[in-house]
Amino acid sequence: MADDLDVKDDGEDGGDRAAVSFPFDRMTVQRFREAFPRARWSDRRNAWTVPGKTARRRIDRWLAKEGSRLDPYANAKGRDAYAFEPILSPYLGVDKDGFRIKTPYSHKIVAELHQVPYARWDGEVWRVPFASYDDLVDHWEAIEAEARRCEPGERRKRAEARKGTDEEKKSRRRAAERKRRRIPLPAEDLPPLARPIATAPYGIIVVGDVTGELVAPGDIADLYPEFPDDRVWGTWRIPALEELVHTWPSKAEPTEQERQRGWWLPTIEELREARRTARSRERRMAAQPPA
Repeated sequence: MADDLDVKDDGEDGGDRAAVSFPFDRMTVQRFREAFPRARWSDRRNAWTVPGKTARRRIDRWLAKEGSRLDPYANAKGRDAYAFEPILSPYLGVDKDGFRIKTPYSHKIVAELHQVPYARWDGEVWRVPFASYDDLVDHWEAIEAEARRCEPGERRKRAEARKGTDEEKKSRRRAAERKRRRIPLPAEDLPPLARPIATAPYGIIVVGDVTGELVAPGDIADLYPEFPDDRVWGTWRIPALEELVHTWPSKAEPTEQERQRGWWLPTIEELREARRTARSRERRMAAQPPA
């Protein structure tokens, strides 16, 4: 069932909602309608839409339960496998529903967990059902190694080791360049303005203007080595959560040509990560006392 599912955030109509599609089965649809009585079928999207800010999280939980139906004994097998050969790690906890994983943030960790069936983020920790224990074991070495590498103490050690090196100078230049909020864009293939796009150096951004000023290759060769010479400067900003929610994802991964171009339409995974970051950013801003 997991290979046939399509889940996406859906803010096209201005509300908070998510959509899910799966192969038709009368009993599966009945269970879905019982779990989501406000869900509606969309012929245009060929998917069920579920309203609510927590819709995607609730759908993820439902999918995890549905996944365990594929093998009624899968959770019991996974629980027994863990009891026989447990993963001993400060990043892993266990409760009646499965495993809880809490690590420092890392793109690599997120990518690894996305490869574990039915792993989901609940807003505070990653949750993995017992049924996915074997898959979790396959990815755990990489997850734990990256988590240790991202601990604050390890980050400080690496920062100390880089002091005075060419790597540190380049890092400072890259940080200064980011503060200028500019990006070299292909003069003959400019991105759409005022719409979130994905880029290699800055993730998902919104290009607000193209200045027309030609980029001097020698000034940025070490910061943008993958970009060709025919570039003009564009200004950019970080997109707001509302803009990210209303952005419809690309159904295809970016091609090599699009990556060389320097921008592409974001995929659902890229948008989900950007939305999580934007939500956290807006919560931090809301919690700050007024000046």
